[in-house]
Amino acid sequence: MTRRMLLPCAAAALLPVQGLAQGADLEGMTWTEQKCAFYDRAFDDAVGKVDAKGLSAAFLAQNEAFVAGGCTEYLRICPTSAQEYRLVDILTLMTMNEGMASTFVPFGCPQ
Repeated sequence: MTRRMLLPCAAAALLPVQGLAQGADLEGMTWTEQKCAFYDRAFDDAVGKVDAKGLSAAFLAQNEAFVAGGCTEYLRICPTSAQEYRLVDILTLMTMNEGMASTFVPFGCPQ
């Protein structure tokens, strides 16, 4: 990824995420459940920061499957468009800012 693309992605990830799981929303949830709730809301917010026309139906469906499984299934969703790569970068930064490891997000491509 070029530096020109990375800087806007990093800046977008630092913007406040509206309605993310906090406080009472998280009471009684395990850390895994909290991470999944945050990820689900962050994904929706991040989609609003990119051109959604560049996100394939398969990419979105695989993400939905990850969340529906409680974010515990080992999936590797491979971005294929510039907008999917941008979304992946934003989400990775957002989740890391919330204390999750970069390995939490379900993104990766075959070698």
